[in-house]
Amino acid sequence: MELTEIYEKGEALLRQKDIGWLLDGVETGFVLVHDRKVLDRYTFRESCIDASEAKTTCRVLGVEFSTPVIMSAMTMPIPAIVDNGLMEVAQALKEAGSLMWTGTPIPQNLREIAETGVPLAANVKPFKDRKKMFQGLEEIQKAGVQWVGIEIDSGQGTKIRDRLVATDCAPMSFKELAEIRKQVHGTLVFKGVLSAVDALKCVDAGADGFVVSNHGAHTLDYLCHPLQVMEEIVSAVKGKVPILVDGGFRRGSDALKGLAFGASLVGLGRPILYGLAADGKAGVRSVVQGITGELKRLMTMLGAPDPAHVPKDILIAD
Repeated sequence: MELTEIYEKGEALLRQKDIGWLLDGVETGFVLVHDRKVLDRYTFRESCIDASEAKTTCRVLGVEFSTPVIMSAMTMPIPAIVDNGLMEVAQALKEAGSLMWTGTPIPQNLREIAETGVPLAANVKPFKDRKKMFQGLEEIQKAGVQWVGIEIDSGQGTKIRDRLVATDCAPMSFKELAEIRKQVHGTLVFKGVLSAVDALKCVDAGADGFVVSNHGAHTLDYLCHPLQVMEEIVSAVKGKVPILVDGGFRRGSDALKGLAFGASLVGLGRPILYGLAADGKAGVRSVVQGITGELKRLMTMLGAPDPAHVPKDILIAD
């Protein structure tokens, strides 16, 4: 199946399930609509004479990828979509040369997922019970993941429509982030940055990287899209750590815009779910490979040789 068919079929199937409401956004739904509007503000400047075939391979935080397109952090609702859904996703992303990123709850079979050989990251939420949070960090590290993450933007939990989904969270302090750095011995990535102020605090606290994200429209209503703050964040960080991004990215053209703004990797949330619902493992693989194929075509014709060298001036803002 092609991407458009996967998205249409996958969303329709998910909407028929009890978990379909998880696709919606917080409260008014503004963030999801606004994400698309921001992405559509940018068009491309072509530079195709003497064009050379672009490469999509990249190395970020010690991990080699075939594509800069990865899975955004999530666990729910994957197990409810197909039997053994998390393993299906892991195998698909391994075959696509991408990265799997789990969220809350921490999968009980996280070690088994890691043993598939897929590059793996795993997140915990900033639980009010900090002991529970640190236990989660320890559990993740023992499972053998490549990257350990903390959702700094979940300090008021998560919310979909008018329903609070996670209520047992509290905002993190800089001191606590620095303490997490002491407890995590491998690569540490903070997720949910939307300002230069928070970006610099992440760097100062010892993060190896961070994700610019509005959390898939599941935290606060009327949050900006990551591309609206990427310029100030990239300028402030000055290349000290890699910057990742997610938020409404659906096609290769979207991913290229994220790279042009300075992201090293671009995350996918709902597209992974659509692929899994539409065609299981093959659907997830097709989503990542389809977006990567679109990205490669665009990069070749716009003069971007690889994900690490996408010039900002390929973008024209309306």
